[in-house]
Amino acid sequence: MSDSSDIFQAVVEGRRSLRAFEPEPIEPALLERIFNVAQRAPSNCNTQPWNVHVASGAVLEKLRTEIPERFMGGDISMDFPYDGVYDGVYKERQHGAAVALYDAVGVTREDKAGRHTQFMRNFTFFDAPHVAFLFLPEPFGLREAADLGMYAQTLMLTLTSHGLGSCPQTALSFQANFVREVLGVPETDKLVFGISFGRPVADAPANGCQTDRADLATAINFHQ
Repeated sequence: MSDSSDIFQAVVEGRRSLRAFEPEPIEPALLERIFNVAQRAPSNCNTQPWNVHVASGAVLEKLRTEIPERFMGGDISMDFPYDGVYDGVYKERQHGAAVALYDAVGVTREDKAGRHTQFMRNFTFFDAPHVAFLFLPEPFGLREAADLGMYAQTLMLTLTSHGLGSCPQTALSFQANFVREVLGVPETDKLVFGISFGRPVADAPANGCQTDRADLATAINFHQ
């Protein structure tokens, strides 16, 4: 059991949000194996309230080409409001993550054009060969969204265990209507976010970005 726990710890600690991928697609048999494992994610009453659409090949290239143009043209559609406000320590963590990324790619705070370019790479999926779009069917809400989050973590850990990388992206929910149109998804499925994934570029500066985590004394309370 100690060997299993060490392996699991290494997988969890090895998962990071990567932002540079090789273009080669993952073999279909491996994709199927990975998504079969992800299906073991827990959910309330075993409802499994997630509909996942994986875009690859020509379909993905259509999204990669048109989403940036639509976003820059002001065509934005979201199924869930993007209205979170971060204050205090949460704002500090958000700022720290942004600084870590821009430092990794050599973009200064004053370089607004460079920051914009880096942000827009969200919409080209960081050159990844695959993107999983995670939808929540109506009329599900907060509880089921938590289940979907557990599915996403299980998927990303499984990818990591196979030497692959991933990046969960809220930005991909900014084009919900267009994504549904391209993928043939019904209006009753609501887009929560997407996950770009593939084989990471080993020496890419963006993939050297490291973010810290709160210590246990800050985040966890033990009661006896």
